[in-house]
Amino acid sequence: MATSTPTTGGGGAFSAGSQTAFKSQLNKVYAWYTGGFIAFVIVLAILEQIGLPKAWIGYIFLFATVGLYAGIGIMSRTTDAAEYYVAGRRVPAFYNGMATGADWMSAASFIGMAGTLYLTGYGGLAFIMGWTGGYCLVALFLAPYLRKFGQFTIPDFLGARYEGNLPRFIGIFAAILCSFTYVVAQIYGVGLITARMSGLAFELGVFVGLGGILVCSFLGGMRAVTWTQVAQYVILIVAYLIPVVWLAVKQTGVPVPQAVYGYQLEKVSTLEKKIVADPKEQEVIAVFKKRADTLSEKLKDIPTALVADRAAATKKVEDLKAATAPTAEIQAAEKALAAMPKTEAEAKEAWTKGRAANLDRAKPLAGMLPHAQVFSGDPKGDDKAQKAFDVSRRNFLALIFCLMVGTAALPHILMRYYTTPSVKEARESVTWSLFFIFLLYFTAPALAVLAKFEVYSLLVGTPFDHLPAWINNWQKVDPTLLSVVDVNGDGILQLGEMKIGGDIIVLATPEIGGLPYVVSGLVAAGGLAAALSTADGLLLTIANALSHDLYYKMIDPNASTARRVTISKALLLVVALIAALVAVQKPADILFLVSAAFSFAAAAFFPALVLGIFWKRANRWGASLGMMAGLGVTFYYMVTTQPWLRSVFGVTRPIELWWDIQPISAGLFGVPLGFAVILIVSLLTPAPRKETQELVEHVRYPDLKLGTA
Repeated sequence: MATSTPTTGGGGAFSAGSQTAFKSQLNKVYAWYTGGFIAFVIVLAILEQIGLPKAWIGYIFLFATVGLYAGIGIMSRTTDAAEYYVAGRRVPAFYNGMATGADWMSAASFIGMAGTLYLTGYGGLAFIMGWTGGYCLVALFLAPYLRKFGQFTIPDFLGARYEGNLPRFIGIFAAILCSFTYVVAQIYGVGLITARMSGLAFELGVFVGLGGILVCSFLGGMRAVTWTQVAQYVILIVAYLIPVVWLAVKQTGVPVPQAVYGYQLEKVSTLEKKIVADPKEQEVIAVFKKRADTLSEKLKDIPTALVADRAAATKKVEDLKAATAPTAEIQAAEKALAAMPKTEAEAKEAWTKGRAANLDRAKPLAGMLPHAQVFSGDPKGDDKAQKAFDVSRRNFLALIFCLMVGTAALPHILMRYYTTPSVKEARESVTWSLFFIFLLYFTAPALAVLAKFEVYSLLVGTPFDHLPAWINNWQKVDPTLLSVVDVNGDGILQLGEMKIGGDIIVLATPEIGGLPYVVSGLVAAGGLAAALSTADGLLLTIANALSHDLYYKMIDPNASTARRVTISKALLLVVALIAALVAVQKPADILFLVSAAFSFAAAAFFPALVLGIFWKRANRWGASLGMMAGLGVTFYYMVTTQPWLRSVFGVTRPIELWWDIQPISAGLFGVPLGFAVILIVSLLTPAPRKETQELVEHVRYPDLKLGTA
């Protein structure tokens, strides 16, 4: 098998002058685009004040933005392999950084990041530190060197560097696994946002949003995805910054939310103490505790409790009918009777879940830690408090590690650095990527605190009949994301009576802050742009792994360019439909799905990529077994410890955490195992061919002539 010659620079088919002219043209196009988009939002705001219905604003944002992306996708259609797979290797560093930022800032970053910070406080900073730190690893260890090797995909690199189809095939499997896990989360986010913008059911919203994903990537591959992602970044960053700047001005008069973060955090901490001491909040906690205790008693004798519950529910229906009660009350009682568990197994499952849910809410601050508290527990407390502190800190650091290493190994991100004209621009584009990502990540902690201040100071203590309309609207979209119930019957909302999911914090922020509805539409469009941009990159990664690496490199090396591209497009459509069907099932929360993808990528790819670049002795068998071992132990740990995966695979034995590490950080075990296996097996088996070792040396030291290593 011939080794690939590394690309050491140059602009491919473009001369330096042509590249300069191309970049100048891009500057003009996107300057006009940005100005036009801002003017579009201003016009909609004026129309809202005149009387344009809110529903129409949502429709206009949805169809205008998706139509824009479709237009870019259609104009960028291609059947040329280099254009389809790597955008012709002519994307300037600035725009590649912007496209990477959009590719990176998925539904988890745009929708879930601030929500996680809202719910977990300090603990959520692990995501910001891990994801941002990962780009430092990309810049130092991977991006420029992978660009020098000059392949199209990560499995392509593995096949060339490790001299065979076995490491390539394992790379294909791992790329599909982590990318599919990730893309399901993005399509879930697309469905959520589309449902909110259009009023459609969530399930229908998923498939409507899927059309927006496909028009971007189906026709033009990486070329269309790149220029669409640049457009999407402009929308998502404007959408993210406007409401948080507004909240900062509203609360402090300062239009720099990052600057008032600490000041508002002090206020939130003061409000938290007031809420914890409120007797009404303690009443709510007592109600949830009583409910949990009742379910605990039922679980002690399930058959007897089930018979008693069914008899009581039946009697209630009969009594209401006998008393000619209002139809609504009778229907509610009949619905409750029909919803009761039919078997003892169903009753055990439902009551166990209910008990856990009530225990979670039978805590101060609705189960949330104080926002400024570093870790749970107390390092100076009793043994139990000290252990809780140690476990919390350990999981915080483990999560940072997995997110950092996973970021540096995600195939759809590393593919972006194959699209630059030169190695120098690949390195520069990492810097631009960090800058564009920094704009959002530096703002997310402030958004979480400002939104929490609004909820604590304005919402808590409000009569239920005076609650703002957005609460009822979001309950209709998905009651699992937001629900408010008068638990203690006093007619006043306590914090413990509100169950809020992190996935709606950003989307609801404009309404929480009292902004015009056009800003809500803008934020939803930004979230849609974030989810679509990442979904495009992920679907393209999966389709390319199957068409280029599996079909072309392993099955039919003589396939024509047109045939390869056609197969990629067909596979992209099939994978998208399968992912949408999975997303409709709402398998797990967005953040877990995304984090699982990071652990899979970290364990499967990071050791093989780093050692493949920096250790010329790493060989085929070491890499193959190392990837299988790392990915295998990570997958095993998730399957045996994560509740949803346990139910999918029928795992019934008790959960046993290793060193109390949560399943979200399973890559902590897979990465070091992967490194160890590659090192040991490579030393025990024959070294790679001399030409391969020389190629590795040449990629790291370009001035070294091949044949002199």
